[in-house]
Amino acid sequence: MPTSLTYIISGFFLGLTGLIPGPLLTLVISETLKHGTKAGIKVAGSPLITDLPIILVTIFIMSRFSDTNFILGSIAFAGSIYLIYLACESFSFKGNSPGLTDSQAHVMKKGIITNFLNPSPYVFWFTIGAPTIIKASGESLVYALLFLLVFYSVLVGSKVVIAIITGKAKNFLNSRYYFYLIRLLGIILLVFALYFIKNGLSYFS
Repeated sequence: MPTSLTYIISGFFLGLTGLIPGPLLTLVISETLKHGTKAGIKVAGSPLITDLPIILVTIFIMSRFSDTNFILGSIAFAGSIYLIYLACESFSFKGNSPGLTDSQAHVMKKGIITNFLNPSPYVFWFTIGAPTIIKASGESLVYALLFLLVFYSVLVGSKVVIAIITGKAKNFLNSRYYFYLIRLLGIILLVFALYFIKNGLSYFS
């Protein structure tokens, strides 16, 4: 498989984690239900603003340890544990119940605050995102850019789709098809967890 395709596929499936129920997705759903599809889409786009400083800081820190196999191996294992955790959340998913009642109009601000206070982006970039970008950059800067482009297109796009579906067919989120989609994503996350474990072992060996 061509190296570029590997990073494209990784970016695609990791971007699908945007479908996993969490604080930001809950806010996308609740704002769509309260203020319409446009409000949900604005919240969905908040990672494009909040993640940049997180990415820069994590890459800066990680790049200083990029030649230390022990550090990279440990981080790969940490990333696999995080992916397993996300998979377990998918398997235990029972249904959405947006409980946010704040009625302030600035939905983008709410999305930004929610994402900044959510530990998931920090854990993701320290354990998975930054090491992947550093590794890709070592082969070609184009690969790193491809990974980021595909990842954010899918991450934000998946939440936009949920906002649109919520606005048009609110019952879908409690349908068996959405449950099946979440559980399928859980299986994919487990596959990626095994991939990171394999990578971690390769660093130690």
